Amino acid sequence: MDRDRDDTGRARNARPRDGLGRPLPYGSPGVPTMPDDLTVTPATALAQAQELLDAGRPFHAHEVLEAAWKSAPPPERELWRGLAQLAVGLTHLRRGNATGAARLLSRAADRIAAQDPVPHGIDADGLVTWARDAATRTDPPTPRLRLPAS
Repeated sequence: MDRDRDDTGRARNARPRDGLGRPLPYGSPGVPTMPDDLTVTPATALAQAQELLDAGRPFHAHEVLEAAWKSAPPPERELWRGLAQLAVGLTHLRRGNATGAARLLSRAADRIAAQDPVPHGIDADGLVTWARDAATRTDPPTPRLRLPAS
């Protein structure tokens, strides 16, 4: 089958996906996904991603964080990339791919740890600790993206 494309010819994936982002056969019921052209503010991205993580949908949280990464100012891009990798690492854990998860979570921790200063109330220290711990577990708790409100 030819690749799905939008009206402008850009590649788009129209296949339905399951809760962990795995593609399903065309015509199967799937869970809603994020639009390919999603644009979000940092605050919205963090809130939406946290809701998705809390709902057990880390693949979809990754899509939101990836949208933020692509639109972030250059000094913040590696932080957002690390956050997206953290969500994908959790996705791999939930899919049973411990080796891939450990690699992604390690990369995520390195990227997040390198951000200085850390913007948007993101709990960088907590996320780095979480990612390094999660890389050694099969069922870690859900990460918290932001520092608790004081």
